Amino acid sequence: MTEPGRRVTYMDLPRQFADGEVVRRVAEEFSRCRFVLGPQVAEFESRFARLCGAAHAVGLNSGTDALFLALKALGAGAGDEVITVPNSFVATAGAIVMAGATPVFVDVNAEYLMDPAGLEDAITPRTRAIIPVHLTGNPADMDAVGAVASRHRLAVIEDAAQAVGASIGSRRVGSIGEAGAFSLFPLKNLGVAGDGGMLTTNSAAVADRVRLLRHHGLRNRDEVEVFGYNSRLDTLQAIVGDAVLAGVEQVAETRIRHAQLYDRALAPLAPHVIVPPRRAGVRQVFHTYVVQVEARDRLMPFLESRGVETKIHYPIPIHLQKAAESLGYKRGSFPVCEAQTGRILSLPVHEYLTDDDLEYVVAQLMEFYPR
Repeated sequence: MTEPGRRVTYMDLPRQFADGEVVRRVAEEFSRCRFVLGPQVAEFESRFARLCGAAHAVGLNSGTDALFLALKALGAGAGDEVITVPNSFVATAGAIVMAGATPVFVDVNAEYLMDPAGLEDAITPRTRAIIPVHLTGNPADMDAVGAVASRHRLAVIEDAAQAVGASIGSRRVGSIGEAGAFSLFPLKNLGVAGDGGMLTTNSAAVADRVRLLRHHGLRNRDEVEVFGYNSRLDTLQAIVGDAVLAGVEQVAETRIRHAQLYDRALAPLAPHVIVPPRRAGVRQVFHTYVVQVEARDRLMPFLESRGVETKIHYPIPIHLQKAAESLGYKRGSFPVCEAQTGRILSLPVHEYLTDDDLEYVVAQLMEFYPR
């Protein structure tokens, strides 16, 4: 049943800062003006590393640069190939290109994650690394990916942009591969007030290299050890991130509970609405809650007319984008991914929703589909 004037938004960013604590912390820094690599950056890095169970964390200006600098620190460059998936945000492949390497894609599975069965055929003598993507906040099968990587002596970089706090058993994402790359974009589960990123690693050498590369290659104020980049996390964003980090576990638990409610309530709508399988022993933190639906192009405006905001992550896979034409892929190259992109739909799952909001969303889906 519809409720005139009812609105279930996809996100509610203003609520994150409603108590004024973040604004107060930021305002304090304006009396000190330590805007670049202030002490709060190192404090935030330390807490972020502990959150991820990693030995080191390095604050950067974006999740894209976290991927890019991980690749550079591990030696990827011109002539190399890096394997990833075609259904991620374009930054995953873009970072590979920025590093001078060539993206090579493999298809995905029913969870929208890298299918390890396709890895062996994608590896060539030019392959330097594998980047599995923990899409939707769901960890990729790191054991299977890692086994292939180990056999071929390849580095594994986790694209954990959507997955802060996710885990496989006792292992948090970002602590499993040679490096992990996180986005702190405002829409993420741990978002700041603009762009930001974090690289995690258990390797002191990788951490040291990335710290050099993010700061023009400066070892100190006067000595340049390597030619690097300008990719520092701003002090003000570190202050915001540190404040938000305090509640990130509760955010994840709330989103998990919301996803469980959806899973139960939507089960009777199969096959019109398909919920991905859930692996035992995996903590999925639901940056997005993605289902596959029939008649999506009719469903989305129907839901919008009932006050329910939805999104598609992502409607055109990377290998079919104009930017990727030179890679030589075509429609049909990755059939599982392509079939999913015509059906996927992201429902609201954010932490400020009430059970009544979720039940309202489900009610609209039940009205749309016959049972």
